[in-house]
Amino acid sequence: MVQEEIEVSVTNGGGDGEPARLEGRFKALVVCWVLGFGSLVSWNSMLTIGDYYFNLFPKYHPSRVLTLVYQPFALGTMAILAYNESRINTRTRNIAGYLLFFVSTLMLLVLDFATSGKGGVGPFVGICLIVGLFGVADAHVQGGMVGDLSFMCPEFMQSFFAGLAASGAMTSGLRLITKAAFENADNGLRKGVQLFLAIATFAEFLCFLLYAFYVPKLPIVKYYRAKAAKEGSKTVSADLKAAGIHTPSEQGEDSKPMERLSNVQLLRQNIDYALDLFFIYVLTLSIFPGFISEDTGTHQLGSWYILVLIAMYNALDLVGRYVPLIKCIKLTSRKWLMIAILSRFLLIPAFYFTAKYGDQGWMIFLTSFLGLTNGYLTVCVMTVAPKGYKGPEQNALGNLLVLFLLAGIFAGVTLDWMWLIGKKNAF
Repeated sequence: MVQEEIEVSVTNGGGDGEPARLEGRFKALVVCWVLGFGSLVSWNSMLTIGDYYFNLFPKYHPSRVLTLVYQPFALGTMAILAYNESRINTRTRNIAGYLLFFVSTLMLLVLDFATSGKGGVGPFVGICLIVGLFGVADAHVQGGMVGDLSFMCPEFMQSFFAGLAASGAMTSGLRLITKAAFENADNGLRKGVQLFLAIATFAEFLCFLLYAFYVPKLPIVKYYRAKAAKEGSKTVSADLKAAGIHTPSEQGEDSKPMERLSNVQLLRQNIDYALDLFFIYVLTLSIFPGFISEDTGTHQLGSWYILVLIAMYNALDLVGRYVPLIKCIKLTSRKWLMIAILSRFLLIPAFYFTAKYGDQGWMIFLTSFLGLTNGYLTVCVMTVAPKGYKGPEQNALGNLLVLFLLAGIFAGVTLDWMWLIGKKNAF
């Protein structure tokens, strides 16, 4: 019965390619948001508690080093997964990613208890190894989820990326609350950190349960996956099987392989979108979080200053990811997207001179603008790029775009070290 219902939905869909009945659309939007939240909550927790690690390891530049450790693992794993995308079971990939996030976040919490919150080379190396696992998990989840959502409606992609930003905004807000609550308590900073990591661990386990047992049974998700399978996608077969739907190949029926564009052809046709994402994150990560955490001086807000900057970035990044829902101000022109993205590089001299001569108000404004444009432009690119392709091609393109996004992040965190040139005791 379930299979027949999906077949009817695929055949009787409207002219715009949408199913006639959209059961579960709102639930799917909420779940996409939660899964996006889980994709970055562990890493954003690490960034938000950067002041704790800076106190433990002041000579090791933890905000910069941990980000630099994270990215090669994420980028290397993503490159392998993107190359083999058409042969990888998306269900296994995403479940493995969320489980790895859960285990590694739990290990971070256990390490803090085991070392009693002490510094030193040993604990720092342990944290670096766990952060490497975060990178591997990120490549599994973010690439897998974006590929999966690329052949569904753009609102699902927007909701997923809003969840990514919400993890930063919520961890920043919680960090401000825990700092106020534990500031005068014994070991107050460490207690706040442990609360953070416990919440992140729970969130990752919840995402594993949602993706493994709830998402496959949503009618609208079943529709899009069945449609992708009809167009030749092999990556969705396990998710369809979990929903009680069997593809023709599993039933022993002959199914001719459908032609699709190769990864190289897809990249050639969408190289501007790939570069858009690369440039967005090169600029953002060359400033945030390293420069924000270490190079903005001392101001009236004291120890609250860095936390406020991180909170403002994350809050405006979240707002920016909802702005494209207003159709009249959503950028869809490939030319104007590139112009807007390249113009953001003017923020580099703006941050430099503000840190040197400006007050905290201007720095808070610039950090907020950095977050707003980062979220807005990311969603504009990710929701426009996959249109006009078949399901397997959209999945492949989604993986390629995430690969360039992660490459931009890696380049950005590497360039971030250039802010230390000429500074005394930088190394």
